[in-house]
Amino acid sequence: MGNLFSIGEVLIDFIPHQKGIALKDVDSFTRVPGGAPANVAASVAKFGGTASLITKVGQDAFGDFLLERLAEAGVKIDKIPRTKKANTGLAFVSLREDGERDFSFYRNPSADLLLEASEVDADWFKQGDVLHFGSVDLVDSPIKKAHVKAIGAAKRHGAIISFDPNVRLPLWDNPKQCRETIQEFIPKAHIVKVSDDELEFITGIADESIAINSLFTGEVLAVVLTKGAKGADLYVQNEKYSSAGYSVKVEDTTGAGDAFTGAFLYRLLSLDAGPGNLEAILSEHHQELLAFANASGALAVTEKGAISSLPTKERVLELME
Repeated sequence: MGNLFSIGEVLIDFIPHQKGIALKDVDSFTRVPGGAPANVAASVAKFGGTASLITKVGQDAFGDFLLERLAEAGVKIDKIPRTKKANTGLAFVSLREDGERDFSFYRNPSADLLLEASEVDADWFKQGDVLHFGSVDLVDSPIKKAHVKAIGAAKRHGAIISFDPNVRLPLWDNPKQCRETIQEFIPKAHIVKVSDDELEFITGIADESIAINSLFTGEVLAVVLTKGAKGADLYVQNEKYSSAGYSVKVEDTTGAGDAFTGAFLYRLLSLDAGPGNLEAILSEHHQELLAFANASGALAVTEKGAISSLPTKERVLELME
């Protein structure tokens, strides 16, 4: 079974104790580890896979906290250098009554953005691995070049490249820059995972089927469209596979998409997927892959936080029964 490498942000999410009030009115928070790439790595590790996070944290107490929590979750932290040039990133979250979120980020810059391309070793990757990334750390910074190096190296070694744009507009100078950067990196991926509320923004196309087709550019072999409680759709060339979601009580949607993605990639790793056989594996195992990922995402919303709410394999299989 190959390894999961996840590159990008890791930060502290401050989750409010109260729901349904504006962030400015929140009195108290609970700190939890977060950052989409970190969540995906933790999800794979919790299922029993081997997962490494490629990022950077500050020489501060929050960096200590994150490294401890990642290690406790089973994520390999040997590819996370530290710096005194910037602090570890923070995000303050407010929760609406339905569990949806608003964010306020403190990272100008944060330590993760200072990861240099020279700190990425091209020989980390091998055939059978998966490299996953998002768009949050693709702003103009050293880590953007680190992404380019990691993607190129992983691809040369025969790894699958997975991209979840995970749009966070408050982190960008303007929406146009965010969209153009996402569109720049989509062709570099083999798998693109996008949520239904992001699809039109990313593609600029209102019609869902046309928007999905537009994502099949460059080296893209598969597109996964997540639809929250309604499940997810998997697209490969000329085929669409749909799956229903699971009904659960929503506490906090933070990390739900990452739990879905981690579960999906974990199952692909266990099936020895690579760029050459990816479409065949997805076509043959689509029902199991989507059900496993949907169940993981559903269970993640039943508790607060991201890494702390990630389900075990046993809980996922129990929900699927």
